[in-house]
Amino acid sequence: MKLIIGLGNPGDKYENTRHNLGFKVLDELTEHLTDNFKLDKKLKSEVLKNGDVIFIKPQTFMNNSGMGVKLVVDYFKVPLSDVILIHDELDLPLGKIKIRIGGGGSGHHGVESVIKDLNSPDFIRVRLGIGNIHSLGGERAGKHFDTNKFVVEDFMPNEKSKVKKMIKDGVKAIEMVIEKGLEVAQNQYN
Repeated sequence: MKLIIGLGNPGDKYENTRHNLGFKVLDELTEHLTDNFKLDKKLKSEVLKNGDVIFIKPQTFMNNSGMGVKLVVDYFKVPLSDVILIHDELDLPLGKIKIRIGGGGSGHHGVESVIKDLNSPDFIRVRLGIGNIHSLGGERAGKHFDTNKFVVEDFMPNEKSKVKKMIKDGVKAIEMVIEKGLEVAQNQYN
């Protein structure tokens, strides 16, 4: 059984923000399925089960994502080696995707929450680059960079085509991890 988790924040206010890329990739990945995500209050997540794959969107807000992830992992008894976490990544340029297993949260409070609540970093992470002050340049260069504000902002109009492509590539990356294995996917995307 595979557990595919997209990180994001619940609610319309955050729908198109940088922090919601995990949700966006899951929506694209599950678009062709006949079932839809359903809120499971006891698991604090929106859940969609399709055969031996479970897709979840924790509904605990980003900084407490680990709570929902832990509940789902325990309920379905999924080994961490079968957990794939999809999230935005400030340390990567906009549009870049990297896949890794293990490691720290690098200041991403949602990932840190998942690591803390699972008591382990030993799960697969599909990291989706959203850029940062160093990679964005342009009108943001030289200004005070507020990370907390940046991640909950919508993408700028000139970023949207890159984001759309990254979402599609994120789906391909996850499919590659599942079908061909982690090493093949890492060779393709790292």
